[in-house]
Amino acid sequence: MLFLQILKESLNIFAKKISMTAVEVQSYFETIKKLVLEYSPKFVVAIIILLVGLWATSFITKTAKKIMKKRNVELTLSTFIGNVIFWTLRILLFVTVISKLGIETSAFVTILGAAGLAIGLSLQGSLSNFAGGILIILFKPFRIGDFIEAQGVLGTVKDIKIFSTVITSPDNKQIVIPNAALSNGVITNYTVNGIRRVDLVISVDYATDLQLAKTTLENILKSIPEVLSEPEAAVFINNLATSSIDFAVRPFTKNEHFWKVKSDVLEKTKRTFDELGIEIPYPHQVEIHKE
Repeated sequence: MLFLQILKESLNIFAKKISMTAVEVQSYFETIKKLVLEYSPKFVVAIIILLVGLWATSFITKTAKKIMKKRNVELTLSTFIGNVIFWTLRILLFVTVISKLGIETSAFVTILGAAGLAIGLSLQGSLSNFAGGILIILFKPFRIGDFIEAQGVLGTVKDIKIFSTVITSPDNKQIVIPNAALSNGVITNYTVNGIRRVDLVISVDYATDLQLAKTTLENILKSIPEVLSEPEAAVFINNLATSSIDFAVRPFTKNEHFWKVKSDVLEKTKRTFDELGIEIPYPHQVEIHKE
C-alpha cells in the first residue's frame, strides 16, 4: 500500500538521523503496521456507526415531537420529552462508538454514574422543582392563562417551566413560584370550569322591608347582561348582624366578566337603594365619657 510505503521510507530517514539499526526500524514498522491493520476496521465501523447514529437520533427525536404535536401534547412537555430522548440516544451512541474502538466502557459508565450521583446530591432542591414541574405538566392542575390561587398568591398563569411557574398578579406583578412548593400545595383554579360565582354581602338596616330589599337585589342581577341565567343566581339572608341584616348575593358569570359583574352589582345596588330609600347601615362607634 502507498501509505505503508511512505511510512516505511519516513521511518528509514528518521532512523538515519537518530542512528537506529535496520532491525529496529523494521520492528517499529511491523508494530505500526499491525496496529493499523488491527484498528482500521474498528475505526471505519465506529465512523459508520457515528454517522448513522447522529442521523437516527435526530430523526427519532423529530418523529417523536411530531407524534406528540398531533396528539395535542402540552408544548412544554413535548419539548422536555424530546430533549430527554435526544440526549439519551446521544449518550448511548457515544458509549457504542468508543466500545467499537476497543476502549473499555465499564470505567466510563462508573465515572458517569458517580458524577450523576454527586450532581444529584448537590442539586436536591432543583431536582425537587424538576419533579414538581413534571407532575404539573403531566397532571395539568392548571394551564397557561388560568386564574389560580396557590402558595398565598392570586394571579394568571403566564408560563409553566420545568423548575418554576410564572404568575402575573391582578396588580401586574410577576411572581415566580418553585414547582416543588406548587405541586405539593393546595391549588385553587378559578378558570377550569369556565364560569365563576361572584360572592357579595349586601347589608340593610333592620327597619328595611326585607321582601322589597330581596326583590330589588334580584332585579338588579337580572338587569346585568353578563349575569348567567344558568346556574341561577341566589339572594338570601345570610346573617343577622349587630346593626344590619346581611344578604348573600351570588350571581354566576363567565370568567372574563367576573370583575365587571362584581363592580356593576355594587354600583347598581347603591344607586337603586338610594332611590328607594333603603338604608345601608355602617358600624356605629359609641363613646362613653366619664366626668
